[in-house]
Amino acid sequence: MRILITNDDGINAPGLEVLTEIAHAIAGENGEVWTVAPAFEQSGVGHCISYTKPTMIVKLSHHRYAAEGSPADCVLAGIYDVLDGAKPDLVLSGVNRGNNSAENVLYSGTIGGAMEAALQGIPAIALSQFFGPAMDGLDDPFEAARVHGAAVIRALLDKGIWTSDDYRVFYNVNFPPVPAAAVKGSRVAAQGFRRDTAFSAEAQISPTGRRYLWIKGGPQQTPTAPGTDAAVNLEGYISITPMRADLTAHDLLADLQARLA
Repeated sequence: MRILITNDDGINAPGLEVLTEIAHAIAGENGEVWTVAPAFEQSGVGHCISYTKPTMIVKLSHHRYAAEGSPADCVLAGIYDVLDGAKPDLVLSGVNRGNNSAENVLYSGTIGGAMEAALQGIPAIALSQFFGPAMDGLDDPFEAARVHGAAVIRALLDKGIWTSDDYRVFYNVNFPPVPAAAVKGSRVAAQGFRRDTAFSAEAQISPTGRRYLWIKGGPQQTPTAPGTDAAVNLEGYISITPMRADLTAHDLLADLQARLA
């Protein structure tokens, strides 16, 4: 199996090292693992691509490249430059430092990398490690993902639903904020929504007197509706969420058509 991996935390992120380990376990002795990851952190860039400027790419070592772009750029670079158009069998994105549950999905570069792979017709899985107080004192904050990651991917490759329609399914996996031994199992869960919390902007004055804005995230320990991703994560379960890039509100189409007829 040939696997392409990327992330949004950057080429030197510890979560990428964890994903490399997981990918080699999946690929097997005769498989290949290729890395194309952002040269610098790209958290929060979503599914953006560098459409208006070129992307520099550098080979760092055998099968390992850094690109000055987003995770989606890295997937495109991996397919069309590094692999010269030979699509990989699987794209893995992560392991993200922090959860990509609930509304975080919409901002996540980790999700963006997997989404681009799906749009290219390649099976893809995004993986993220939820952080929380139960992990205080762990030598390896990615312990849950490191221990359970390969098993989750194997289960999805073996029993997951992989569509061949225009907007192909890809998967969002979040490991709970607990030690590996405390993980209770996995749950298929819908994307949730954290109520009464949201991203915001906060102004600060620099030492030179200029005014800048910092984008702030909301509290991450807020549970979503029962059975949805962040809720099951906070209960100690790995969440597995099937996703598509199609943003149409299909449930409203017929009613809207009738109203506007």
